[in-house]
Amino acid sequence: MSDGFGEVVRAVQEARPHELAAVAGRAVGRYTGGGEARLLLPDYRQTVLVAPDGGETPIANTAPGHAFAAQRTIRDETDDTLHVPLTVHGDRIGVLTVPLPPGAEPDRLDELAAVLARAVRLADGGTDLYRRVRRRTRLTVAAEMQWDLLPASAFETAEIGFAGRLEPAYAVWGDHFDWAAATGGFTLAVTNGMGTGTEAAGLTHLAVSALRNARRSGGDIAEQATLADQAVFARHRGALYVSTLLLDFDHATGRVRTIDAGSPRIYRLRGTSADLVEFDAQLPLGMFGDTRYVVEEFTVEPGDRLVVVSDGVHGARSPSSAEPFGGTRLLNALRDTRLQAPPEAVGTVVRNYVAFYEGEEPADDAVVVCVDWRGVSGGA
Repeated sequence: MSDGFGEVVRAVQEARPHELAAVAGRAVGRYTGGGEARLLLPDYRQTVLVAPDGGETPIANTAPGHAFAAQRTIRDETDDTLHVPLTVHGDRIGVLTVPLPPGAEPDRLDELAAVLARAVRLADGGTDLYRRVRRRTRLTVAAEMQWDLLPASAFETAEIGFAGRLEPAYAVWGDHFDWAAATGGFTLAVTNGMGTGTEAAGLTHLAVSALRNARRSGGDIAEQATLADQAVFARHRGALYVSTLLLDFDHATGRVRTIDAGSPRIYRLRGTSADLVEFDAQLPLGMFGDTRYVVEEFTVEPGDRLVVVSDGVHGARSPSSAEPFGGTRLLNALRDTRLQAPPEAVGTVVRNYVAFYEGEEPADDAVVVCVDWRGVSGGA
């Protein structure tokens, strides 16, 4: 193996966005001496890993899938290959599959993986290649709007672990999540635009843009809700509105400031219990345009898990028995996630939700987000 670590980094950093996968594969292959490496990206449903040439590898029960799910390097002894996860602050970008020469023990591959993960995230803004690779079927126009509006689907710091998922991934319309990290805090918004198709997606886009505008101007969650309420009402005059749950976490105290303006629900897992956290119901954004939103508070403890679901989840009913998913079935699904990291946890809830429909298409779109509160870090 050559000692050309710096050569690989330079090749990755200088590659044009649409050529990054091929350039990185060749450069890593020269570094290890085992042949060209392959970049694998998760599809929108996170059920398969997809190579730029279209080859698919299931995430379940495969070595690359194990590396992706467990977030650790896996060595496949059957063909002497390393599968290295690509991650940026908890956001799972994909897997780098690296063939090895016999007896090789390459070093610094984890560092190269970190460099490549950041490069892929940056390159994604300059080409359609990676989004094309990740989609196994065509997105609806409404889903395209929603995915373009989404932030990263996972995030991790010493204090917080976060993940979110939309369903149906290729045809979502009004459901959405947004988040922002800041010094000393973390803000989360879960929204559900009224209606279906591009009308719902456009409504959500307007509300989320207004929430972001207020947040990025320094406004707290009450000011964010007020501006979004005014913006949606100014456009639709109360005929359409957006259900929203806003959460603002304080790292130093574990205090969570909250506005419940509609249908998303929040559940707390603490120890072996899973309970609905209830707030005073307030009007959805855009219903009247002059609503005065009141901030409520609760406190999280280290080890707490919060799961937020839209009405598409908690309001779902079995097509055969009309049993509600939002009762025992949802609580059991939440308890099943207790030992999982947030990205696996949201996947477990979504799989239970889809299976609940017994092979039929869900009647509504859905969003599931998970926040793990770990407590104040030692350096805080």
